[in-house]
Amino acid sequence: MPVQIVEVLRRSEQGVTKPFICRGDDGHTYFVKGCGAGRKSLIAEYICGRLARRLGLPIADFEIVDVPEQLIKAGLLPEINELGSGLAFGSRALPHIQEIHFTHLTKIKPALAKDVLVFDWWIHNQDRTLSSKGGNPNLLWDQRNAKLVVIDHNVAFDKNFDRQAFSENHIFAQYFPAIQYDWVDCTEYQTRLQDAYAEFDRACSDIPHEWWWVDDGVPALFDREETRQVLSRFNQQDFWRIAP
Repeated sequence: MPVQIVEVLRRSEQGVTKPFICRGDDGHTYFVKGCGAGRKSLIAEYICGRLARRLGLPIADFEIVDVPEQLIKAGLLPEINELGSGLAFGSRALPHIQEIHFTHLTKIKPALAKDVLVFDWWIHNQDRTLSSKGGNPNLLWDQRNAKLVVIDHNVAFDKNFDRQAFSENHIFAQYFPAIQYDWVDCTEYQTRLQDAYAEFDRACSDIPHEWWWVDDGVPALFDREETRQVLSRFNQQDFWRIAP
């Protein structure tokens, strides 16, 4: 059963989609993305969340949440209609969290950094950058436990994914050559990706029916078979190749 949203607290100022911060009937607080984020975005978030969890990444817990219509009609917040009623994507808020800073990078173990890098390469997610000059990391830092938390995959499966730009600008791009030319690493990752790939169809089956449609008879701009082709390329010879 979806988590029922019982209160819309405020809207986040961070992130392109600016999710709404809501309280669920399970006592947890969630960053909720609804209709304003777009159906494609919700589908990508959910699928990638399932794949990331299967791969063993430290992704923030997430749920499909249900926003009652009466909360929207109450209109207690500006732009509340961009949340919309019905089923939405909720990422659970964590205590002692901040957006990751460039100075945190030395505290992240190389094995985990490489896992995030390979995952983003696999799902065609180019939206994870950070340098001493700034960026958009879409990663959080758990200050209490000194741990990385992975969030935000709404722009995954990018049709305009640029391999070269990714290999140069990803937050963990420095590890790409080490993986690319290490036969043991490549083989191990292909095995792990194959295992995670098995989650794809199950995740698609669990996506709310209404997310697949923008309106009556109008499908969401998300091609399941095209996405399958992106994900299934992990065992192809050119998987690690940077040049198109």
